[in-house]
Amino acid sequence: MKNTRRFRLPTIAALLVACITCPAARAADSLEQVLDRTAKQVSAFLEVFSDVNCTERVQQEQLGDHDQVTERRETTFDYLVLLSNAGGELNLVESRVAAEKGKDSPKEAAPLLVSNGFSMLLLVFHPYYSGSFQFSLAAETASGSQLAAVHFQQLPGGRSPAALSVRGREYPLALSGTAWIEPRTGVIRKMTARIGTEMEDIGLRALRSEVEYSAVSFQSVPGTYWLPSSATVEVESRHQHWRNRHVFSAYKRFSVNTREQMSQP
Repeated sequence: MKNTRRFRLPTIAALLVACITCPAARAADSLEQVLDRTAKQVSAFLEVFSDVNCTERVQQEQLGDHDQVTERRETTFDYLVLLSNAGGELNLVESRVAAEKGKDSPKEAAPLLVSNGFSMLLLVFHPYYSGSFQFSLAAETASGSQLAAVHFQQLPGGRSPAALSVRGREYPLALSGTAWIEPRTGVIRKMTARIGTEMEDIGLRALRSEVEYSAVSFQSVPGTYWLPSSATVEVESRHQHWRNRHVFSAYKRFSVNTREQMSQP
């Protein structure tokens, strides 16, 4: 089964970040320097965005008292995001094709929680969105490396790169969180994000997400690309609690010609 969703650029975030060589930085990088390098990294994905597909494994859990798992489902997808530019407006199409059918029923069970696009939160640093956030810089160490911890807080009324879908309606999420960034390259290694209590009127009490990125190389092209390796999303409503974990692997690049052939009926 194929699940295809189309997003405009304001409602989805980036998947792919090419590793660009940046000028040597001083020992203490300013916030402006780090943000500038990160914006270049995030913008660079547009040139290669549609040339990558991967395997996505999604584990959905419904939690009960004391965070005990009351129901769990796992699905594997062939995952692809396509970029188009029609009339000067960028559009992203997120496609998931189930890699195998369920064993118990020919019909697809309703998902416990749909969490699309959370691996793509790094568009917080894209020039289209960055003006909607307030940033602050602090030095932190993660995974044995000196990384810049950049905290972000969405300004009231600002654009959001993520939205929550509830009963057929989409609600932009007012995000805050932290990104751990290599200050001399602008590469994002990890992001955490959450929302406050401003969405309790639609029943959403809490939302937390954590995304990790890993280096990927391809035989056909030189260089290193930083792609999402996992994304965990946890949502609490008034009466329910869910946790989804997305694991991305087996990244492959393909040519424009190959992609065009795939799109033909």
